[in-house]
Amino acid sequence: MQITEKMKLTTSSLMETTPTKAKPLIKNFMFLMVVQIANYVFPLISLPYLVRVLGPEKYGLIAFAQSFIGYFILITNYGFDLSATREISISRENKEKLVEIFSSVICAKILLLVFCFFVFIFFLQIDKFKKDSLVYALTFGIIVGQTLFPLWLFLGLEKMEYITILTVLERAVFTVCIFIFIKNMNDYVYVPLFNTIGYLISGTLGLLVAFLRFGITFRVPKLHNIFSQIKQGWHSFISTTNVSLYSTTNIFILGLFWNNVIVGYYAAAEKLIYAVQRLLIPLSQTVFPYISKTAHEKREEAVLFIKQILHINIAIGIILAITILLGARIIIKVILGPMYQESIIIMQIFAFLPLAGAVANVLGFQTMLPFKMDRELAKALLITALINVALAFILIPFFAHLGAAVAFLSTMYSACLILFLFLKKADINLLFSKK
Repeated sequence: MQITEKMKLTTSSLMETTPTKAKPLIKNFMFLMVVQIANYVFPLISLPYLVRVLGPEKYGLIAFAQSFIGYFILITNYGFDLSATREISISRENKEKLVEIFSSVICAKILLLVFCFFVFIFFLQIDKFKKDSLVYALTFGIIVGQTLFPLWLFLGLEKMEYITILTVLERAVFTVCIFIFIKNMNDYVYVPLFNTIGYLISGTLGLLVAFLRFGITFRVPKLHNIFSQIKQGWHSFISTTNVSLYSTTNIFILGLFWNNVIVGYYAAAEKLIYAVQRLLIPLSQTVFPYISKTAHEKREEAVLFIKQILHINIAIGIILAITILLGARIIIKVILGPMYQESIIIMQIFAFLPLAGAVANVLGFQTMLPFKMDRELAKALLITALINVALAFILIPFFAHLGAAVAFLSTMYSACLILFLFLKKADINLLFSKK
């Protein structure tokens, strides 16, 4: 009851603090909430069917392939979803500048995609990847779709409705195909194929919207503009890469030491907890352009706004933690089925992840980036990434999926502490009032 009342009071205070900004922020928040509901509902529709038909072994293979390809997605995204979003939000009234940023970022992403393709071909020569090369090749197609999709443009322009429509379309295509074409374990290769088709459709349509709706044109950029975008995105890239070292990396390391069945137990529970964590993403994505702009103009107003967002996230995180901890056994039984009993303990450990993730996101990406603390954020996340890799290599060989879960959870709370210390050093205190 106290948590709920605190959320109401904080939301009310937020509305009073920024009355002129309330309507567009709420509108964008609602659109992005629809995206996260889609990210939540569609997997809940397809996941129970998929894990039962494929079984832990084949589902584990698919999850391992996605974690492997996840590294290439990191490279092609290169932190542009943060750095380019910030540039677009600041220059949204300058059409020439928008075209310059758009063209430069697209070219930079294509160059990174070509680099990733040659590295990927090299890995396919290794025995572990060669025997399931078709799965990895089909999964690689996701990168092409994500490279095309100008998420950073829509976020910077605060046109969240297009993200909503295209994301829901991509999820719907994947989900429908799963039920139509996957009938038994031998159909597992269709999972990455349908995933790729969905991403390619949304990526292509995203570019068409940019060209036709917003009048964005592509002009071959100068090399120095391309490298300027890469330079600006460097610290965001390092930050997001470090975050990945304590998310997708655990599945990858688990797959190196243990079989696909063990990976399946862990990946299924992780899939569920990520669906829950996505519920907090709309708030972050909605306010990031506003915080970036306000921090550029009014530091104190931005800090106050961030505090209110942090309080809301903490309250939601606590509610989610209690709910997941108490309901883990029922959640696994209903959604994943009897073959995934080993996933229950993983889910119970993960119950505390949404709270840590929400706090870390506000302290890091919602505060440090708008206040130009890119270097500090990169350092903080590098430290936590190294902590996770060390814990993963220590715990996973002995405790398998349990070790991976504990390593991930420990790292997330370490990240919160380290980020808080960096902000305190910069005289930004978001947890307590100075009154």
